[in-house]
Amino acid sequence: MANEGDDSGISPESSSSRYMVVRPERGGIRDLFRFLLTGNRASAAKFFESSDEDVVAEGSLGGGRRGTPDHCARYLIIRPENGGIRDLFRFLLFADRASASKFLQGSDDGVVSEALWGGRRGAMPDHRWVIFVSIIFRKIISLFAKPMEWIGYLFEFLLNLLSDNGSLLGLLYNLLRVRVIMPERGSETFISAIGHLDGRIDLYETRAASAGRTLQYELGDRDLMDLCMMASKLAYENEKVVENIVDHHWQACFSLCLCILWISTVVGMVRNELEIYLHSLKAAGNYQKEKSTQVFIVCDKVEDANLVLISFRGTEPFDADDWSTDFDYSWFEMPKLGKVHMGFLEALGLGSRIDTSTFHNLLQEKEVDNKTGEKTPITEMVEMSAYFTVRSKLKSLLNEQKAAKFIVTGHSLGGALAILFVTVLVLHEERELMERLLGVYTYGQPRIGNRQLGRFMEAYLDHPLPKYFRLVYCNDLVPRLPYDNRTFLYKHFGACLYYNSLYSEQKVNEEPNRNYFGIWYLIPEHLNAVWELLRSFMMGYMYGVEYKEGWLAVLLRVVGLAVPGISAHSPINYVNSIRLGRDKTIRMSTL
Repeated sequence: MANEGDDSGISPESSSSRYMVVRPERGGIRDLFRFLLTGNRASAAKFFESSDEDVVAEGSLGGGRRGTPDHCARYLIIRPENGGIRDLFRFLLFADRASASKFLQGSDDGVVSEALWGGRRGAMPDHRWVIFVSIIFRKIISLFAKPMEWIGYLFEFLLNLLSDNGSLLGLLYNLLRVRVIMPERGSETFISAIGHLDGRIDLYETRAASAGRTLQYELGDRDLMDLCMMASKLAYENEKVVENIVDHHWQACFSLCLCILWISTVVGMVRNELEIYLHSLKAAGNYQKEKSTQVFIVCDKVEDANLVLISFRGTEPFDADDWSTDFDYSWFEMPKLGKVHMGFLEALGLGSRIDTSTFHNLLQEKEVDNKTGEKTPITEMVEMSAYFTVRSKLKSLLNEQKAAKFIVTGHSLGGALAILFVTVLVLHEERELMERLLGVYTYGQPRIGNRQLGRFMEAYLDHPLPKYFRLVYCNDLVPRLPYDNRTFLYKHFGACLYYNSLYSEQKVNEEPNRNYFGIWYLIPEHLNAVWELLRSFMMGYMYGVEYKEGWLAVLLRVVGLAVPGISAHSPINYVNSIRLGRDKTIRMSTL
């Protein structure tokens, strides 16, 4: 029999069936208008009874969007900190809605449903595994965040203590003489762990450079690729190290006047964005920085420059937030742009998941100038934003250097920020800047968005010649993150230059084993890691003393025996790939 008061006459007996029952007698006029005007969930629950929440979302709240207007952005935020292990397994095995609500926050029910069932109920889809693994990794990273920071601090101190005193023997000798040289963090001699991993600082000398001729940078040029990679590696260093290397090493190498134009650490995500809205007139110095983005800019001449280069810092080895961002699957979607990785938007200072409206507001904020002079929450966030700060500096530099073109680069997270920076320039219709873009080179870059984003950008970066080059070394884990599957659809775009462990270069649409964890690649990955470890002892004999790998690089190769994707991500592999690549020239016609 139908339930009492069921005007539809339909009996929902089977758990596999889907149904919706409208019950007009349960709510009042106030509830009815709240449901109509705002799509209020509590009011809707009084009038509708259904087999699952998706039916209510689709049938009563606007196709799964809870009454949100069609033009509004959609988003999914994954919050690993909100639930426990029991909730996580209930989410994984049974797609339990209550457990999922602890980890997943969506703009509408449809978004959460996709994360649970791929839009429909059924067998466990692979994307629940993806979210499960992501949450587990991020929980582990969060658990060890402070120990990682302390270990990194101590580790870099010890590395610099050894290098400043010559070696372990030199340190012991200086101890006996009571003349130990103590490292000073932030000085021009204090090198990061990345810098110690690969001590090369000079640029690649081609025949043209060694002959003293002026170098003309062109897309696909090996020297340009090397310059971008070395700049990406240099971005990990402090300001004084960057200035010292550019002024005293890069100038001599190319007989060019490479010079630092600007270097800064700018704010990415701000912890207390809600404080900005509640106390919008507070001084910017009172805001706590949760993430920062270091970037520096160089040019090839002090005056009449031809090239301006912007380099973003990548994932720091001992920064838990950086690694957590790489494993984060949260996204923000705009109708024109597509889905964009939320963590990368935050790193550029383009919003915060604490208040998702900030993403929409800042992505639509094309102009920085505030004509009224009044301080507003948005103008304050703009002033603090990494994206707007770099864009403003770039505009002023290009106004001074009328003939110059600019190139953007970065390794790892820095590569994601590099292409995202250009993406937002396109979104903001910065046509004059885009006309002077020479190219984008990224190294070991994670995916930043879905296929729609790729199509949006390909129209600007692929014609008449490709301007976006994405270099991937062998089994590098990071370019295979975030996961690419039917639900998340994180996709790479641009021209991919793939290098295997023999440094053979190949132009491909997508790197092999695009999601890394494929079972068929497990044994080959570990066998290749063994080869790379053995090769590290022979590099100096095979290619010369500059390619000899130190004890720290060898130690990382040992770690790679357990996790091949980590050791493959090292900048040393990308420098070697460019300089030793089998195909010494990249033919633009083939791209």
